[in-house]
Amino acid sequence: MKEAFHIISDGSCDLPPELVQERNITVVPFYVSFDDEHYFKEITEIGVRDFYQQMVDKKGVYPKSSMPSIQDYEDTFLPFVEEGTPIVCICITTKFSGSMQSALNARSLLLEKYPHAEITVIDATINTVLQGLYVLEAANLRDSGISYQDTIARLEEIKSTGRIFFTVGNMEYLKHGGRIGKVAALAGGALDIRPVITLKQGEIFPSGLDRGRKRTVKKVLNLLLEYLQESPLGIECYSLAIGYGYDKDEALAFREQTLSVLREKGYDIETFPLYQIGATIGVHTGPYPLGFGIIEKGIHTLQSEK
Repeated sequence: MKEAFHIISDGSCDLPPELVQERNITVVPFYVSFDDEHYFKEITEIGVRDFYQQMVDKKGVYPKSSMPSIQDYEDTFLPFVEEGTPIVCICITTKFSGSMQSALNARSLLLEKYPHAEITVIDATINTVLQGLYVLEAANLRDSGISYQDTIARLEEIKSTGRIFFTVGNMEYLKHGGRIGKVAALAGGALDIRPVITLKQGEIFPSGLDRGRKRTVKKVLNLLLEYLQESPLGIECYSLAIGYGYDKDEALAFREQTLSVLREKGYDIETFPLYQIGATIGVHTGPYPLGFGIIEKGIHTLQSEK
């Protein structure tokens, strides 16, 4: 059976390959390099675990990522255009990458030859695990029978609700990537001070500093609680996940801690997924990012309105 429309995302979505296949989503990968010369497609040419292992093994080496090319997007779009399947393409925030511009250029080139093609390119205004949740909400809308245009409209409505609350192992990678000031990076190296960060609507906002991993992780959890307490919606109206880098065991323990605290606060939640943060963001955070992605679900309001 032909699908109503197809969902494509760039590799910043950080969804596991098996889940991408299961949900009938296509991912256009980013590239990563450790030497500025040899670039490898994430997942297909270098695994995420291998990427982090190299970071851990080669301290002081700062990898770089590169966005998908126009040709990458054109090659991905073309089969769906030729069969007449509309496309929703979700790209990492334009504040972090030119990936969306590559997608828009590919769209323009294809429309010259296929003027009736339907290709909508969306600036997610978010990235990594949160972008993955957003892409999954697009799939939920599609698979629930919501129309192409209504799905696009709903995706535009919910993206401003997306938040990432996270911390990192140290400030060195943020410093190297130009994400924080040099003075803050120097203080972090001298005093073991680590940042707590919020990402929303395409921008990074400092949400505190503290010493040691346990204290910053606790602050991250408090940010999630504050967000839920301030929301007029219940937790069942949100999609939530933990994003982690090299250390899955730490992420598993953090999930158990989070579930315990949420239940103590009266939230009815059974569990939520863990997703590994990929190279696109990992080059800026280093090997030990840890935090939450949360966004309003696409389908709950639509169902209540019927």
